[in-house]
Amino acid sequence: MSLPPKSRSMGFAACGAAGALWGTGFFFGKIALREVSVGHMVLYRFLFAVIPMLPLARGRGDRWTYRDWAILVVTAFFGIPLQFLVQFYGLSLTTLSHAALMIGTMPVILALAAAVFLQERMDNVGWTALAGSTLGACLIALGGHASGASSLKGDLLIVASLLIALVWILGNKNLLNRHRTLEVSARSVMVGTVMMLIWVWLQFGPPPVHGISTKAWISLAASGLLCTASTTMLWNWGMTQVPASQAGIFLNMEPVIGSLLGVLVFHEQLGVFAWLGGALIVGSAAVLTARSPAGAEAAAMAQVE
Repeated sequence: MSLPPKSRSMGFAACGAAGALWGTGFFFGKIALREVSVGHMVLYRFLFAVIPMLPLARGRGDRWTYRDWAILVVTAFFGIPLQFLVQFYGLSLTTLSHAALMIGTMPVILALAAAVFLQERMDNVGWTALAGSTLGACLIALGGHASGASSLKGDLLIVASLLIALVWILGNKNLLNRHRTLEVSARSVMVGTVMMLIWVWLQFGPPPVHGISTKAWISLAASGLLCTASTTMLWNWGMTQVPASQAGIFLNMEPVIGSLLGVLVFHEQLGVFAWLGGALIVGSAAVLTARSPAGAEAAAMAQVE
């Protein structure tokens, strides 16, 4: 039986929707952090996210070896509790717009990781994008925090969380050689959520149920259902319909939408250096994902985020 024809328009729409929803993650996080701690906020995010992903975790009966499970457990620890606790602690210390722009360095970091660890070719476009993105991040982080709303520590923790995420992404790439993408992603989220529950319960106590406003509950649910579960499924499906080199441009929607929400909704102020740094980060990532072989690999690696 022949496969149905690929729908490029629907594929692009799915990748675009995933990029847009990723861009709202810090926005919903900021709202929830007004009422719950970092640990409880991240735990609730994944408790909501794991519900629709449980059926995907069952897979199709493929055999998983002890080595596969060991890789999954180790990488899920880095990718779920460690990465997100560091990332959202950083968010609690800085502004939404600063955090979102720092996240924009992720495609370039992924491309560099692909070149170093996966022997993907990094051409002159890639190296130029890396230099531009690094300069942009430095301009944002060092360009002044006079208002007190953002902090160098918070900005650097966001970048640190992206480096931690590389262990998760590169480890899962190994699993993807033998198992389906959605199955790997769902099982990673499931195992990571269990570890998150244990860690947060021991460190911060049981998650609160009472005293949380409807607005905060909606934000917690949205961060899990929309920004984690839906993005995983949309991006993975979209990548089956369009080439990674073309889909990668949608990764750049996350920093753009996140920073715009910070400025327009939370009325955050971005200085000249932050605007310039943000332009360098987004522009470098856009050029990289559109024109560099390593950028295409970065887009493919984002499937397991």
